[in-house]
Amino acid sequence: MDQEMVPKAAFDALVEQLSTLQATVDRLTALLEEKNQIILNQNRARFGQSGEKRTYILNDGQLSMFEQAGDGITEKAPEGSSAAEKKAISVSAHTRKPKRTMEELCANIPEEEVLVDLPEREKFTADGRPLKCIGTDEVRTELVREPSRVYKRVYRCRVYADPRAEAETGKADIRRPHVPAPLLPGSYASASVVTDIIVKKYADALPLFRQEQMWKRMGVELKRNTIANWVIQTAETYLKPFSDAFLRELLKQAAIHADETVVQVNKEPGRDATAESRIWAYASSKRAERQIRYFRYEQSRKGACAESVLGGYTGVVVSDGYSGYGILSAATRAGCWAHARRKWVEAMPQGANKENALAAKGLEYCSRLFEVEQRLEKLTDKERLEQRQLLSRPIVNEYYAWLQTIFKPAGKLKKAIVYSLNQKEYLCTFLSHGEIEISNNQVENAIRPIVVGRKNWLFCDTQAGANASVIIFTLLETAKANGLNPEAYLNHLLTVLPERFTADPHGSVDDLLPWSQEMQRAFMPEISDLDH
Repeated sequence: MDQEMVPKAAFDALVEQLSTLQATVDRLTALLEEKNQIILNQNRARFGQSGEKRTYILNDGQLSMFEQAGDGITEKAPEGSSAAEKKAISVSAHTRKPKRTMEELCANIPEEEVLVDLPEREKFTADGRPLKCIGTDEVRTELVREPSRVYKRVYRCRVYADPRAEAETGKADIRRPHVPAPLLPGSYASASVVTDIIVKKYADALPLFRQEQMWKRMGVELKRNTIANWVIQTAETYLKPFSDAFLRELLKQAAIHADETVVQVNKEPGRDATAESRIWAYASSKRAERQIRYFRYEQSRKGACAESVLGGYTGVVVSDGYSGYGILSAATRAGCWAHARRKWVEAMPQGANKENALAAKGLEYCSRLFEVEQRLEKLTDKERLEQRQLLSRPIVNEYYAWLQTIFKPAGKLKKAIVYSLNQKEYLCTFLSHGEIEISNNQVENAIRPIVVGRKNWLFCDTQAGANASVIIFTLLETAKANGLNPEAYLNHLLTVLPERFTADPHGSVDDLLPWSQEMQRAFMPEISDLDH
């Protein structure tokens, strides 16, 4: 249409309308792409692999049964090719691990021999001569489990007196033996019972409701409210000193991993039962000599919660991209390349490879960095820093230069790019610190028992229960991180601490910390006995 044949006002109105329509089309296209990507990720989560490794990059062009047009595809695979014309796919061989023997599986449990013999009357020949045993054949080995044994332990003490002294002086010389201090005064809880309850809930994710039913089947009417009170009192009285000691030791280390996860606490003052609270998690670096896992319950995800723990910390804090960690002004922040890689995985189209999909190329850059880290794992901090400058820095520089060339991304692809650009300063911290890891997987692995348990016990009923839970998780996960058998270790603590704290409520627990030589010798899984 010739502009001279149309009034200027009408022409301008048409141009404005065209611009509006084009903007609407662009917005709806981006929205459609985002919805398609959500569906794709749901299918991938449900039917695909759960990892974030490079096997998402299909260099042979093979398509998935959930194929959809993806964000960032720059060219199509050739059409009309028959099955015979397709390139053969080579599958690399792999070495299968040998099947473990019964001796390896049960190396640390006692053995009971069952000797099967002939009846006495069959040990003689027909003419009465005795047969000679010429050997013993091993027929089979089987694993046996007996039901738990529950019984009452009644303490009675003998009382002594001197009748002669009483007759002569009128005063009795009465003597009583020392009775071991109870775990919880006025309660019939023992160290073994409370240990069993704690380990089943916090290590095996078995809610107290189910434990109540298990006790009932064993003939004990033990209500969950009673069980919960035992757990809370035990955590506050005996285990909190350990949690406090772990935090003091953690703050001395050169690097700390930080993260948080959701928890529901029903009875928080002034809040709805469905309100989301947080469990904040902190972990030692992978290379730290003393491995620590520290958890804290908070009502929010505000940065002030991190500051209350790490406010004066001057080392390196490795975290995800949450802005709340910016409040830690004294610490050096390091980003997580696993999170950056995850963004590319979420943006990955089906049938993608690094030649035809931007998300696949972004994933390839991240994977190269992790491959370098695997090769440097056994080096010292100084050596690893030198190799990172030599091997990793060129990859990082190339990666960020490539990001700048991507024009008008949308949907998940845009989120992946924006994440890496916004987090550049923190993602590059590892290039100047050989002592830290390039991902936050250390603390994410520490949080996993909480996430798994939450699917079973669903919520904490009270704030006291939430505080007790994080104290217990701190102890059990730190024990596991230092190679101890958590059940045997906890049972030992609850056996010796009542007597110790009765004598000195503020006594030291340094000799009972998981990294002490005595605890290492006593409760390493390969040498410890669960009935210790």
